[in-house]
Amino acid sequence: MSDRIQVFEQMLAADPDNTMVMFGLAKEYEKQGRYEDVIRLLEDYLAKADDEGNAYGTLAQAYEKTGDREKAIETYRKGIDVSMAHGHPSMANEYRMTLDLDFAD
Repeated sequence: MSDRIQVFEQMLAADPDNTMVMFGLAKEYEKQGRYEDVIRLLEDYLAKADDEGNAYGTLAQAYEKTGDREKAIETYRKGIDVSMAHGHPSMANEYRMTLDLDFAD
């Protein structure tokens, strides 16, 4: 386990509702390919935070990496809505492009 993960985990243990720490820890898990941990943490994060769209892309990728294609699609779609609502059309377009290119049936 990396030192960064250990530090983030200790910080989260001390303050379990700290959404900035949750997101940071999820990104560290992502770097190590710990996608189940990414999913668990970002689902909790999204229940508590007013994310502007970025977490949805990370979560969708984690679902894709674990083979849950339907949850990945659903999460990208939610990310599009949230990104647009927060004034991030380029992020929404990136998610649309990913859906069109990587998830077209």
